[in-house]
Amino acid sequence: MSVLLHICCAPCSVACIHQLREEGIEPTGFWYNPNIHPFLEYKARRDTLREYSRSIDLKLLEEDFYGLRPFTAAVASDPDHRCRYCYTCRLERTAAVAKEKGFTQFSTTLLISPYQNRDLICEVGEFMGKQYGVEFVPWDFRPRFKEGQEEARSLGLYMQKYCGCVYSEEDRFSNRRKKELHKLHKQQAAAQSASD
Repeated sequence: MSVLLHICCAPCSVACIHQLREEGIEPTGFWYNPNIHPFLEYKARRDTLREYSRSIDLKLLEEDFYGLRPFTAAVASDPDHRCRYCYTCRLERTAAVAKEKGFTQFSTTLLISPYQNRDLICEVGEFMGKQYGVEFVPWDFRPRFKEGQEEARSLGLYMQKYCGCVYSEEDRFSNRRKKELHKLHKQQAAAQSASD
């Protein structure tokens, strides 16, 4: 059995790689993330993965493609449903490379995150596996998410603040702003009640 593991970022890979190695599987990592923007964020995640892979002796294949224009063009008309395209473009390329390079299986570190849509990832992965004739393995890495994040922090790995695309960065700030405004409104309401 040979596994090509799509890696979205080094921190998410930590516990996934530990789990696979504990199961006697030595994965090959695969970097292909044209969804990550802006470029400095893309570079930080890519370079952190390169360094981490060397430090743990993980073979890493790369398709170093910063895909701002194709990604945004594909999702701009419906950014609220961008995740399907995001999963599809990455898992399709992973399945294609797995087939080209002779891997028998592929998977993704996206499966560790409790913030990702696991059902959709698995649906897309299974479809791409059938399309390319390589088995998609839907490992459930989620129970190790916290442990992996803690180890990543202790190793000093770059820890991103949002999923990857410009829309997820916008969500991060808009959600923070919504919370700030909600808190401010509560304080104003409390102050108004106290003065009445």
